[in-house]
Amino acid sequence: MSDATVGEGPVGEGPVGDGTRAVRAGLPEPVKHEPTLPGPVFAAHFHLPGEVTGPYSYGRDDNPTWTLLENAIGELEAPGRPDVETLVFASGMAAISAVLFSQLRAGDAVVLPSDGYQALPLVRAQLEAYGVEVRTAPTGGDAQLEVLEGARLLWLESPSNPGLDVCDIRRLAVAAHAQGTLVAVDNTVATPLGQRPLALGADFAVASGTKQLTGHGDVLLGYVAGRDAGAMAAVRRWRKIVGAIPGPMEAWLAHRSIATLQLRVDRQNATALAVAEALRQRPEITGLRHPGLPDDPAHTIASRQMRRYGCVVSFTLPTRARAERFLAALRLVEDATSFGGVRSTAERRGRWGGDAVPEGFVRMSVGAEDPEDLVADILRALDESAR
Repeated sequence: MSDATVGEGPVGEGPVGDGTRAVRAGLPEPVKHEPTLPGPVFAAHFHLPGEVTGPYSYGRDDNPTWTLLENAIGELEAPGRPDVETLVFASGMAAISAVLFSQLRAGDAVVLPSDGYQALPLVRAQLEAYGVEVRTAPTGGDAQLEVLEGARLLWLESPSNPGLDVCDIRRLAVAAHAQGTLVAVDNTVATPLGQRPLALGADFAVASGTKQLTGHGDVLLGYVAGRDAGAMAAVRRWRKIVGAIPGPMEAWLAHRSIATLQLRVDRQNATALAVAEALRQRPEITGLRHPGLPDDPAHTIASRQMRRYGCVVSFTLPTRARAERFLAALRLVEDATSFGGVRSTAERRGRWGGDAVPEGFVRMSVGAEDPEDLVADILRALDESAR
């Protein structure tokens, strides 16, 4: 696994650790008697006499609270890169939609992962209704290369959700750029502390901040970070047109939460690996996936491009009924969707539809509980569900 803690950036001269960066990301210059992180700015409009100048004019266009959060995320996704712009959105799907619908036109082709987030089929239907050709291929084995020719945009999801496959982002980006194709990477599962798609050659890093970035299950948020000014101008214009903006309170809560990102990520990722190691000993478990496992099919590529392996573990129990009994028996793991929160969650993913997974497939998001307690609870629930 590549270096997990050190990078270059504006926090100070020389190497900066991820904890230092997360704690200080996006903070304004200190002003005597002012708070370190200013409170949320609730404003639909701003004083604007005369000509329209300056950064803030109307609440759908910009907000000082967004600016601080966007600066913070930008420092995490692309430290030391002032040319990278970050825009925040009302949700992860708002961010995903902004890239796809701002960059694609009728007659264009886009390549999506066939095993990506379960809302992508809905996106596909809408793109096709607008005259965009949609091609799909699995994440694993860099299979999207096979359908890339002539595409306007390549959309990657690595690790994929919920199957946790990984693709070689750098390899795919090189191939895409050789034919003029833009590359976007959904970085939700990895977070900026686990992977930096822009450094691997992507044009856009996109994520749901609802998940581990904010980590408390109380904020809906999304963001897009990009290194091409023209492409990001189109993303910004899309946000303005559709009004897919976060509230100032949500933006402030997200910024506050980022301060603990490194602490949460390191605890959750280490515990996720411990959970995966425990599950691999159970004969009723099949299809166990976590990129940190040495024998996981994605481990080699993940170790080259990821700095941390993530907090999600997926596996399959023999039947739907067994999976449901297992989930009901858990005491420290909530039966809920989403992932990345400090409280562990799990769900039988097939209940939603849209994912090509077995009926007994479980996606588990490992939280910040004590590893020994969580592993014991999971093993006990497996035992009880077998009866």
